Amino acid sequence: MAVDAARTDEGFTSAGAARVLRSACRTAGLDDRGAQLIRLGENALFRLASAPVVVRIARGKEWLSTAGKEVAVARWLAAEGFSAARIVEDVEQPLLIDGHPVTFWHLIVEGDRKATYGELGGILRDLHSLTVPAGLALPPFDPFGKQELRIDKAVIPEDDRAFLRKRWRELRERYAELCFATSKGPVHGDAHVQNLMIDNQGRAILIDFEAFCFDHPEWDLMVTAVEHHSLAWQTDEQYAEFVRAYGRDLYEWHAYDTLRGLQEFGMTTWLMQNVQEGEGVAAEYQRRIAGLRNEGAPRDWRPW
Repeated sequence: MAVDAARTDEGFTSAGAARVLRSACRTAGLDDRGAQLIRLGENALFRLASAPVVVRIARGKEWLSTAGKEVAVARWLAAEGFSAARIVEDVEQPLLIDGHPVTFWHLIVEGDRKATYGELGGILRDLHSLTVPAGLALPPFDPFGKQELRIDKAVIPEDDRAFLRKRWRELRERYAELCFATSKGPVHGDAHVQNLMIDNQGRAILIDFEAFCFDHPEWDLMVTAVEHHSLAWQTDEQYAEFVRAYGRDLYEWHAYDTLRGLQEFGMTTWLMQNVQEGEGVAAEYQRRIAGLRNEGAPRDWRPW
């Protein structure tokens, strides 16, 4: 198993995640030999060679309830016939292995193209139209849930840490003043186009339910709106496809600037967890923290 042993945060490295993988697979009756590390970010994702399964390992036991929520959401969406990632049903989960929640997912065999922004807008429209069953307890959207922990654990200069804590307090004050006109419903919570996969049958499949919640739909529109209007990560045509498919442009909402601040802050603290994974990550973190320090400056951030 080829993994990189660099540290991410305290106690969570790619090598450590590989050890958790071995124990989790033994417990679940799966073979970890030849497994490949797909990604090390908020979670470690491994693809098994022995079965069409992806194993997802969270950073710590504090995410156990979140892992349980992901499993419950996946089961609900499957029952609805919604196009979304499916868990491996014959494995008891989530497991807690050495303090790390572990879940098991059916591998999505990707096709030869990526999801379009029109497809993202359409699947979010369909998701927001669903009715959450009474037995499924979902939390409200919390843009601050992970931020304090990320700031505390990240290997960054102390002046960056002090700045981020100050900005965190400022954003909480702005968040408290938000007033929504929409009704609450199911919200993905991290609705960027990379969380929509196209399988080898051409189907768009929604993945990653870690931030899934019951709240206002604006939180799902925030991601693509900021990526376009602030970061210029999509062309005008791509963003227009998204707006047409969903039926709304969040940029026109009076509170867009507050959501922009929350989204950019979260994008920066997410990335900073892995600043020791390589020079590229560290350089991108520097671009993002510089942008936060100068809110009016153009963003030259890069997708990661």
